[in-house]
Amino acid sequence: MATVLIIGAGGVGRVVAHKCVMNNTTFDRIILASRTLKRCEEIQSELPNGAIEIATIDADNTADVIDLIERVGANIVINVALPYQDLTIMDACVATKTPYLDTANYEHPDEAMFEYKEQWARDEAFKDAGIMGLLGSGFDPGATNVFCAYAQKHFFDEIHTIDILDCNAGDHGYAFATNFNPEINLREVSAKGRYWENGEWIETEPMEIMQVWDYPEVGPKDSYLLYHEEMESLVQNIKGLKRIRFFMTFGQSYLTHMKCLENVGMLGIKEVEHKGMKIVPMEFLKTLLPDPASLGPRTKGKTNIGIVAEGLKDGKKQKIYIYQVKDHEECYAEVKSQGVSYTTGVPAVIGAKLMVEGKWSGHGVFNMEQMDPDFFMEEMMAQGLPWNIVELEC
Repeated sequence: MATVLIIGAGGVGRVVAHKCVMNNTTFDRIILASRTLKRCEEIQSELPNGAIEIATIDADNTADVIDLIERVGANIVINVALPYQDLTIMDACVATKTPYLDTANYEHPDEAMFEYKEQWARDEAFKDAGIMGLLGSGFDPGATNVFCAYAQKHFFDEIHTIDILDCNAGDHGYAFATNFNPEINLREVSAKGRYWENGEWIETEPMEIMQVWDYPEVGPKDSYLLYHEEMESLVQNIKGLKRIRFFMTFGQSYLTHMKCLENVGMLGIKEVEHKGMKIVPMEFLKTLLPDPASLGPRTKGKTNIGIVAEGLKDGKKQKIYIYQVKDHEECYAEVKSQGVSYTTGVPAVIGAKLMVEGKWSGHGVFNMEQMDPDFFMEEMMAQGLPWNIVELEC
């Protein structure tokens, strides 16, 4: 039994709150905190009376986070706020000796780049505090890392190549919208691509490499190579790896809108002057786009996220596909949220549950693939994310 503090009340925060309530034999006290109390109140109203408590917090301020952790007596912090706030929340957890979990790695607000360097640098501080920090317990990163670890443990002596394949075939009815925070989403998609091969990172132009993949229960989709954070840790932790790539699906309408916005400077993250005021184009664009947390009741279709791994087992070539399919409308019926938030939020709760139960433990900062994958894979089946494994021809 544990007191859990959830920081962040967006679409993912809603899922985490709902699923923690569904797991109240593990989380007997649940506090949801956000800068905007109204968001917390809305989520609280969806749940049984007294199921969660709510609070305000400035997650940019380490002292404010420390104060809230100490006031509620949190046994674990689930960080589903903005990636910009990872470091302040981690530092607060070190100061209070409170285990920490997040779903996305740190990103500086003034630089369109995400990496684990700053979080990994806190490993010694977490060890000294005698606590565990679990990084990237979403879906990708998160479940995809666990899929790789599961493949390594049960199907391969060594894995040579991995392709991570992320398909969202949902339709929300808008001409253009993002399924999670627009700033994070558009910065990620418009950045140059990168993949790792033969010990080095190879950079590509945005959307330069495309392949068509036939996603089970969805069908063939154009899938574009991006750089994604889980690759940074997987290249260090998967034995025998020679290449790893990440692909995500995009429709032509989305790509056309994004290119137009980029061409006119609306994806800029530096201040510009407008009528005597300083504004950041990306932040202004965010105010014009639909709130991702509002997409749940509108979105139809499915997500399919998985990995294809190829390597050797007992000297023979082996190739497998591990994937998970989720229906947007089923997600909304269960937790009032669309599938992208669901597939991020549920793994966060699973990771926290395993930490509280002591099935995943340690002192320091860890990535998902460093943990025993079997516990997580079992929980996915029980918590609404059933997965499949298919053997493919090499």
